Amino acid sequence: MTNKKSKKTDKSKEKLRILKQKILNLINEYPSRTFSEKQIIRKLNIKQKHLKNNVDSILLTLLREDKIQLTDDGRFCVIKSGKEITGTVDYVNSRFAFITSDDIDEDVLVRTEDLKTALDDDIVKVRIFSVKKDGRPIGAVTEIVKRFRMEFVGRIEVHNNYAFVIPDFKKMHHDIFIRVEGIKKAKNNDKVIARIINWKEGDKNPLGEVIKILGPAGNNDAEIHSIMAEFGLPFDFERALIDQSEKISGDITPNEIKKRRDFRKATTLTIDPEDAKDFDDAISLQTLKNGNYELGVHIADVTHYVRPGSEIDQEAYDRATSVYLVDRTIPMLPERLSNELCSLRPHEDKLTFSAVFELDQNANIKKQWFGRTIIHSDRRFTYDEAQDRLENHKGDFSKELNILNDLARKLRTDRYNHGSINFETTEVKFELSEDGKPLAIVPKIRKDAHKLIEEFMLLANKKVAEFVFKPGGSNSERTFVYRIHDEPDMDKLQVFSTFARKFGHKLDFRQEGIARALNRLMDEIEGKPEQNVLENLAIRSMAKAKYSVKQKGHFGLSFAHYTHFTSPIRRYPDMMVHRLLAHYLSGSTSVNNEEYEEKCTHSSEREKVASDAERASIKYKQVEYMVPRIGEEFEGLISGLTEWGIFVEIISTKVEGMIRMSALLDDYYEFDEKNMRVVGRYTKRMYSLGGNVKVKVLKADIDRRIIDLAFSQNG
Repeated sequence: MTNKKSKKTDKSKEKLRILKQKILNLINEYPSRTFSEKQIIRKLNIKQKHLKNNVDSILLTLLREDKIQLTDDGRFCVIKSGKEITGTVDYVNSRFAFITSDDIDEDVLVRTEDLKTALDDDIVKVRIFSVKKDGRPIGAVTEIVKRFRMEFVGRIEVHNNYAFVIPDFKKMHHDIFIRVEGIKKAKNNDKVIARIINWKEGDKNPLGEVIKILGPAGNNDAEIHSIMAEFGLPFDFERALIDQSEKISGDITPNEIKKRRDFRKATTLTIDPEDAKDFDDAISLQTLKNGNYELGVHIADVTHYVRPGSEIDQEAYDRATSVYLVDRTIPMLPERLSNELCSLRPHEDKLTFSAVFELDQNANIKKQWFGRTIIHSDRRFTYDEAQDRLENHKGDFSKELNILNDLARKLRTDRYNHGSINFETTEVKFELSEDGKPLAIVPKIRKDAHKLIEEFMLLANKKVAEFVFKPGGSNSERTFVYRIHDEPDMDKLQVFSTFARKFGHKLDFRQEGIARALNRLMDEIEGKPEQNVLENLAIRSMAKAKYSVKQKGHFGLSFAHYTHFTSPIRRYPDMMVHRLLAHYLSGSTSVNNEEYEEKCTHSSEREKVASDAERASIKYKQVEYMVPRIGEEFEGLISGLTEWGIFVEIISTKVEGMIRMSALLDDYYEFDEKNMRVVGRYTKRMYSLGGNVKVKVLKADIDRRIIDLAFSQNG
């Protein structure tokens, strides 16, 4: 009998212990809220009478243990003296955000009600109040230190005497309320830019006003302008800046020619896309008496025309890069420079900065020279025209092109033998109607003509970096702008290896070496349906390339020294490289290291913005392309899996959409992350990464740039 009583008592104590922990967890989970005893009972759904009766004593115990505190009005809340940190908001979804900070290893989870109106990328102060079972700290924003953005692009919904702007930006989870006077002349369903003017704590939505009307939603210009505004890209150049560029003289004086090495008699060609307007690189070829070749890589001498400190130079620095959206280019330099003075157009004398190499028949470098030059391009080739001469060995300059191609192939083979990784990502191009509607999506095919130019650009970039660095020499400390690419994280590579295995490809990075294993994989998947998926996954597992004065080498290319010298019309770092190279060629001493590192950081950041905007424009056109194809069926490949959906890439167009897990009604499907598959609980039906499936297009949401798919009944 005593034993039974003892067991009953132990069981009762265990229930009270569990209840105590639940109460503490509840209060800690909502650090900005206070609870009455009744609210706690209701929230935890406590039904048993003896447990209800013990809530009061448990709360008193927690108070005595200093695990919670009592408010002035007799309610219970977390201890308000937690550690405070400063960090950046990563607003994951409408329910919560993470705060990333150098002050703490783990990201801090903050629920939306505890964000104090902070938005994505805002700098905030956060007080940490508790830690979840998995070790994740929980906190609440105490102060918004700095707003990252106050202007948002979105579609306006106009009502009788008010409106809402539904932001395009996926991490903005609040519609913006617009009073009647703030609507301006915007019409229902227009794309607009709205500025937040006030957001009182406790208000569900921020108050804003329309500051720019972009046009009707769905209109090509309105949608592209929306993307430009979303990423803070400039719409045009200031009139004063254009006027300044028009005043720059294009005259090449005899005195200027004397300062340069003259290549006007050398056979010189440019090879570019058919729609290119700015030609910033040209190749010259001459056969020397000893049977070797003199190869010139000639780059537009932009810095001859754009002077440091000028308004044009400052604008180029601010932009840092040209941006290539699907239907337009946002140039770094005004047209007078990019398409006229600096563009290496055929049959015109042009000022260039060159890397010149003497190569033997096996593409070994015997001599090299760097300096300012003047050229005269004999022919402008499109990639298709050059490719035709490489394949058929007929037509003007076919001999020179085939020599160049032979040298490029030898350089490429040598590069791969020394550990360069052969990433051949599949890109798409759009055939557009006059009003910008996508008529077709066509994969870009890279042929020898593309690779020829790329190889010589890589050679010039590498050799310029080596020349300035001079390892072990007296000049090894010279400040320079490098393009660096760190070694990948082995954990990420192992995750990628698991992905590849699902497609039937085995990788052993430790035994083969990273470059050899990846190059073998790239050869295996060429032309296969999974090529695009695996190439993109491989690139995502790599570190991101960036600009820096810190010489760390380029892992992907397996170059100890690498820079960007070859595209100064469209990249500001290349302009910096030209100036620094000229500076050191003249015998001058090193420049300020910190100043250039700051410029490198800015250029890397602007490059990322440009890349994100370019991807957004591609995604928009892909979604737009699918709108008239709702209901149609396509062959697809499972390209990704998450707990909320299955991503499928349509093989013919490389368009990716998602099948929502909630829409799979034939069973309850669970995500098996370890084996990268989803499995039906009852039917055991399985969908695995890399699986071939047939899908139907359900919805194409242009505003959110999302495509919803469903498995085809005929699949």
